Amino acid sequence: MAIQDILTDAEHRMHAAVEAMKHDFSTYRTGRASPAVLERVHVEYYGTETPISQIANVSIPEPRQLLIQPYEKNMIAVIERAIMKSDLGINPMNDGSGIRLTFPQMTEDRRKEMVKLVHTRTEQAKVAVRNVRRDAIEHLKALEKKKEITEDDVKGNETKVQKLTDQAIAQADDLSKKKEAELMSV
Repeated sequence: MAIQDILTDAEHRMHAAVEAMKHDFSTYRTGRASPAVLERVHVEYYGTETPISQIANVSIPEPRQLLIQPYEKNMIAVIERAIMKSDLGINPMNDGSGIRLTFPQMTEDRRKEMVKLVHTRTEQAKVAVRNVRRDAIEHLKALEKKKEITEDDVKGNETKVQKLTDQAIAQADDLSKKKEAELMSV
């Protein structure tokens, strides 16, 4: 494996760790309605576990409300049951043509719990980034051991890997602060 391949792979994996964290943040329920909270809810659709977004149109008619309109009317009851079984903590309202989910204002305690979740998830992403750094440095040292690169090459590229690590961790911290501010806003 060439030095550039190691650096490119490390950068890609670090970016993936931050993007996974960002995706997880989008599924966290805030005081506002977001279709992303339904990503974890799947329904039985012709024998296959299917995300709601693939069998229904999900829209936001009001800031704290989602409207789910299934493409097939017989799926309303199935979607309603799936939402009730999920850990969303929201009771669906069936109006005959669709399902409305009204998001209540979050309590101060719930906001603090969500902030703790954000911090935990951020730390997991940072650990993943640091693990990528460790792997990249190990690959560089393995190349040195095989006498394919010099000690100076290793030191110079370790600095590059550290810069990538610092950038990814800074990005994770920024995303965490934004999500925390979003959660704590009333």
